[in-house]
Amino acid sequence: MGVERDEAEALLRRLAGPDAVLRDDQWRAVDALVSDRSRVLLVQRTGFGKSAVYFVATALLRQRGAGPTVIVSPLLALMRNQVEAAAGAGIRAVTINSANVTEWSAIEADIAAGTVDVLLVSPERLNNPDFRDRVLPGLAASTGLLVVDEAHCVSDWGHDFRPDYRRIATLLAGLRPGVPVLATTATANARVTADVAEQLGDALVLRGPLDRDSLRLGVLDLPGPAHRLAWLAAYLDELPGSGIIYTLTVAAADEVADFLRDRGHSVVAYSGRTDTAERAAAEADLLANTVKALVATSALGMGFDKPDLGFVVHLGAPASPIAYYQQVGRAGRAVEHADVLLLPGREDEAIWRYFASLAFPPEDQVRAALAALSTDSPTSTPALESRVDLRRTRLELMLKVLDVDGAVRRVRGGWLATGEPWRYDADRYARIAAARAAEQQSMRDYVRTAGDGARCRLRFLREALDDPYATDCGRCDVCLGPWYPVDLPAEALDAAQRHLGRPGVVVDPRKMWPTGGSTLGIPHSGKIPAGEAAAAGRALGRLSDIGWGTRLRGLFRPGAPDAEVTDEVFRGVVDVLAGWGWDRRPVGVVALPSRTRPALVSSLAARISSVGRLPYLGELARVGGGPPGAGAGSNAVRRLAAVHDAFAVPDAVAERLSDGPVLLVDDVVGTGWTMTVAARALRLAGAGEVLPLALAVDG
Repeated sequence: MGVERDEAEALLRRLAGPDAVLRDDQWRAVDALVSDRSRVLLVQRTGFGKSAVYFVATALLRQRGAGPTVIVSPLLALMRNQVEAAAGAGIRAVTINSANVTEWSAIEADIAAGTVDVLLVSPERLNNPDFRDRVLPGLAASTGLLVVDEAHCVSDWGHDFRPDYRRIATLLAGLRPGVPVLATTATANARVTADVAEQLGDALVLRGPLDRDSLRLGVLDLPGPAHRLAWLAAYLDELPGSGIIYTLTVAAADEVADFLRDRGHSVVAYSGRTDTAERAAAEADLLANTVKALVATSALGMGFDKPDLGFVVHLGAPASPIAYYQQVGRAGRAVEHADVLLLPGREDEAIWRYFASLAFPPEDQVRAALAALSTDSPTSTPALESRVDLRRTRLELMLKVLDVDGAVRRVRGGWLATGEPWRYDADRYARIAAARAAEQQSMRDYVRTAGDGARCRLRFLREALDDPYATDCGRCDVCLGPWYPVDLPAEALDAAQRHLGRPGVVVDPRKMWPTGGSTLGIPHSGKIPAGEAAAAGRALGRLSDIGWGTRLRGLFRPGAPDAEVTDEVFRGVVDVLAGWGWDRRPVGVVALPSRTRPALVSSLAARISSVGRLPYLGELARVGGGPPGAGAGSNAVRRLAAVHDAFAVPDAVAERLSDGPVLLVDDVVGTGWTMTVAARALRLAGAGEVLPLALAVDG
């Protein structure tokens, strides 16, 4: 049964107001979905109205007797306003997620009764064993329209590939013939568009221009982190409305938010580590304009819907112009002017290299994981860590890809090998890595484009997304010249330098031995006894932050020479010690024996002893463990395996221990197991408390 444009626009006005009209591509998509029951890929800029397409199509299809619409989206928490708008048009939307398990039965009953119009699920839910085996088959059989939101995540060519999205193939395969499918995204270049369209099948691709005539883009290249913070503190209030300040790391988000609050600005930090309730409150505050900005990582990304967002500032450049376009596209949707500024940092490329290291592992590690899995009894992820030398995040990503490829299967209790043949597609992985490297180079070019012959900023980004309509914007700092101030008030710069010079982060102690250690000869399990555990420690800074991390990264870069601790770094350590607030003064200093930086660690311990007038008790003895650097880049259980038998307390040290606290000195804390093992040895030798102290936390 066909549909008339007037009928579709009448529904749109119930959603979006009395003056709303369908754009041409919105109408083409609705008509194809409802009249022809087609598969459609809609590639349109943020703010185009992609959600209006699937809500209007849902209403029309439901009127014609179709089953409920299933929307697969990573953004369930950020779609509340869309769901409310749908409710205003008489469309009932519900969600099945991990937070409402007790409501699943009632929701499933409502779906069966035909009283639910839209069901929203996350891609991760599609491969939850219970949902996949019990709910998904019936859902696929009854679906009237399948919507894949943020569809670029389906493609591993995309900047934000998520393996769970590949589970959509299960939904597609289970659909009845003639069920329409809509995939939407704002950030897909030609390669990603072709890949997604191929996975959908015979899809109509509707691609529009990616211009946003409200945005003016600029790049402000400042000498260092303090200058960038000072610029923000001085000029944040001059930016229009409220907005988002993006950082590349969680540590930087926290640090920037702390500084701006100290300077009197109303900002809130927002990252993947932020509590769920706090994230929802922060989003609400930004939507209501009760804060000037959220200082956020990419955790505040796809789907955040604030039409009047006035600015987006990046402290640090994303590794991809496509990812950058997606984030800046949050701004200027319903305002005449919005400012977009990039303040690149010298540390950006080190962060890019870190995230690139999380790519799909080499074949030998993948084969080792497959060999470690049984086809009969499930193996948990923690247990698999003891058999495969991959950190948890990378291991889980690999397992999800293998699940999609049919080589493993997620079940209750862990993972099973399927026994199906599997091929390591080295050529594809290499091409993807090359594409990522090309994106990084493109981002470097974007930062550096200036002067005669430079390309328009927005045109540059649109061409990176293969936008065939790309033209000069006439607004950016290349087209019209800089509009932003560049002078830094001396007082703001002094304050930023003082803030970034503040030393000290807490090092939380390990409380549990890792699962699966017995398979690697680790004789510990369960909770670490209170009498054997380290106390909370301190470090001068995190290698990922923009304050001390910027200075410390040079000490620990590959190939950096071992040398005695510098005066600048030691002054920071003294400040950390002064602000620690011990319950009891340490009775002495003990050094960990370093085989990679012995001069650095021994000089640090000796100077602490001298300046603090604390007896230097000596070094622990190295009696075992792996070779220098063993396990440094490994997962937690492998790192522990490399050091669990590495240290002993020499008699000369043990004789000088008392029941008081001991300061234990090292250079870098990574997984924390070296400090944990060394602290346990000291506690068993008679130390009343062990206080870990390091120059840096790597993480």
